[in-house]
Parts: sequence; structure tokens; C-alpha cells
Amino acid sequence: MRPAREEDLPSAERASAALFFEADRRSRRVCEPEIEPRSATASKQWIERMRYYLRVDPAGCRVAVGEDGEVVGFAMSQNRGDVWYLATYGVLTRYQGQGIGKRLMDAVLAHADGRPGLFSSTVHPAATRRYRLAGFTLHPQMRMVGTVDRSTLPAVSGLREGRADDFEWMDRLDERLRGAGHGPDHAYMLERLRLVVSDDPGRPGYVYIDEEQGRAVLPAAAEQRTAQDLLWEALAASHGDTLVNCVTTANHWAVDVGPAARLDIGQEGYLAVRGMAEPAPYLASGHFL
Repeated sequence: MRPAREEDLPSAERASAALFFEADRRSRRVCEPEIEPRSATASKQWIERMRYYLRVDPAGCRVAVGEDGEVVGFAMSQNRGDVWYLATYGVLTRYQGQGIGKRLMDAVLAHADGRPGLFSSTVHPAATRRYRLAGFTLHPQMRMVGTVDRSTLPAVSGLREGRADDFEWMDRLDERLRGAGHGPDHAYMLERLRLVVSDDPGRPGYVYIDEEQGRAVLPAAAEQRTAQDLLWEALAASHGDTLVNCVTTANHWAVDVGPAARLDIGQEGYLAVRGMAEPAPYLASGHFL
């Protein structure tokens, strides 16, 4: 095990793609579409994102490497101000049960240096046991999937396109909701996603929209009505099947929107938090939590 390097990223991506493809196939419900392997575009995006983490906070990124030099385990974490987050973590199935996962997790938690933290977790029993032993509270998450019934879309007002000069108040909102701002992550996301914000300074909120995948990313607001407006705006931009995930019990404002748009509700993993309350109104979607 050692610090991750840029030359590790293609190998780490292959390990990640294989691991999560296998996990998704195991957890797939009969009524859900077949799980597809990660696309070439998504693989490129994964590597680009990890390269960004290595540039901003390299000490939070660790890999385990086999005798052939291939990555067999990875833990990519970041410190942002007073909060730590784990962006992605895993060990190839055939290497599990050898203590690799524990060593990787211990290393990135040492990097957290006592900061409160959060990440989205699968339901893998060994992993969830490790998270709980590390002091994380596991909040069950829901996901909402399907094609939006466009006849249900309400007229939403008071929103506008976001800009880089919104980041200052967005970080203040992040501090209120999760203990620290996203800092440079906002600029990274704005280059790749559409940003929509509340135009009312008394009701701050924002959501990123992945227009390629047709889904909301990281909706956050000071109060639930604004959060719902932002989520409706993201759903209006969707095309075909969409996904709203990381919905915890403190965020039932989102559950009210999903069924109204004719999305189906299911369960998915946990939001793991340590040293902080469950963020709301806030959905910790994406790798930036």
C-alpha cells in the first residue's frame, strides 16, 4: 500500500469498474434494467476526477498494488476545510479478506486528522462493519429512478443560471449544511455541469445538473421549498431514465417530489457520517458529497 500516483489511475479505474460492476449486478433487482459495464466516456471521466483529487489533496489518495503492479484496492479521500470526504473506495473481490481494505481505510482516516466526515456506502457487510467500527453513523439511503412524467412538472420560478461569483455564498450555505464549503470542487463541477441557483438571497440554494445523464447532482438549500424547486428544475432537464439518489430520512422533501414525478423509490446503501449531523436539505450525490 502506498500513496496514489497519476500513473496508477488507469489501473485503478479498471479495478473500480470491475468491482462496482460486480457489486451492482449482485444488488440489481429483477424489475430493474440490466447492469451495463462502465462506458469508455465514464472511464475517462473517472480518471479525470481522480487526477483532480491528486492535484488538490494528494495525501488523501491511497492505493494497494499487487505483485504485477496492477492496483487491487484504492481509497480516494479529500480534506476540504474542516470536513473530510471519501470519494471512492474498494478492494477487488479476490483480494478481500486479507486486511487490505482496513489498511486503506485507516490511512485515509489518518489523513482526515479528526475532521468530521461523510461518504456514500454500499451494503457490503464487511465494509459496513468496518465503517461502524470506525465511528460512522450509517443512515439508510433511498434512490428514485424512472422516466419523469412531464405532465407532472410544475411551473417553477425564482431560479437562474449559476455563475462562479455565486461560489462565495454557496460555500457559506455548505458550511451551514455540512460544516464546510466545497471550495475548489465548485469550480471543477461548473466546468462540467450546469449550475442552477435560487435567485432569492433570502432562500439560497443550488443544484448542479448533469445534462448528459439527465440527473440532479448535489442539490442544497436553506429550506425545503427551495430544495424542491431546484429538484423539479433538474427533473425537467432530464431525458429518458433519471436517478435521484442519496436520499436519507432527513430529506423527505425529495421523496415528496419523486413519486409526484412518477419515479419509483428503492433502497440503496448508506450515507455514513462521523462527527456531524445528517445534512438536510441536501443530497450528497456524486463524488463530491
